[in-house]
Amino acid sequence: MVEQKLKIPRSTLSGWFRDVVLTVPQKTKLLNNWKLALVNARVEAVKWHNHQKQLRLTAARQSALESLGKVDLKQKEIIDIALAMLYLGEGTKSSVGLGLGNSNPMILKFYLRCLQIIYKLDISKVRCDLHLRADQNPSKLKRYWSGELGIPLENFKGAAIDMRTKGRPTYKSYKGVCVIFCGNAAIQRKLIYLAEEFCKKVIDS
Repeated sequence: MVEQKLKIPRSTLSGWFRDVVLTVPQKTKLLNNWKLALVNARVEAVKWHNHQKQLRLTAARQSALESLGKVDLKQKEIIDIALAMLYLGEGTKSSVGLGLGNSNPMILKFYLRCLQIIYKLDISKVRCDLHLRADQNPSKLKRYWSGELGIPLENFKGAAIDMRTKGRPTYKSYKGVCVIFCGNAAIQRKLIYLAEEFCKKVIDS
C-alpha cells in the first residue's frame, strides 16, 4: 500500500520498517487481507479465462459460418458426400444393410434429412433400436427419440441394456444411443464407396 501510494521502492521501505514489530491483531489483519486478495485474484483469473474462451468460440463460429457461406447446399452432390463421410465414420458396415447410431439427436436428424433429400427415404418405414444404460427407462426414452426424430413410436423395437453400468448413475442429459435401420444394402454400399473414393481423391490431390 505504502509502496503504491508513495512510489518508493520496496527495498527502501524494507530498510525503513526493518525494526517495526507488528502486534498479533495486525499480523492477523495482514494475513486476512492477503487471503482475500488471493481469492479475488483467482476470481478475476477465472473471469479472464472465461472471456478469452468465449472470444475463441465466437471466432471459431464466425470462421465456420464464413466457410459454410461459400457452400451451395442446392448441389445435392455436396449433401451426398457429407452423408457418405458421416456413414463411413458412424454407420454399420455389416450385411444388415443401412444402419447408423448416435447419441446426438442433431446427427440423426441430419442423417435422416440427407437420406430424404438424396434417396427419397420414407421415414415412416425405418426401424429403431436403443442402446441404454442400466438405470434408464426404455419406454420413456423411446418416446423421447420418437418425438425428437419424428419417427412413429411403433417403429422403436428393441432396447439393449448394458448391465455393466448397473450401480453407476447416468447423466440426465444422456438419452442413450438410437440406432436407425433402413435395410437398404444398395444405399449402404454406395455411401461407403463414395466416402472411400472421396478420401482417396483428397489424399492424392
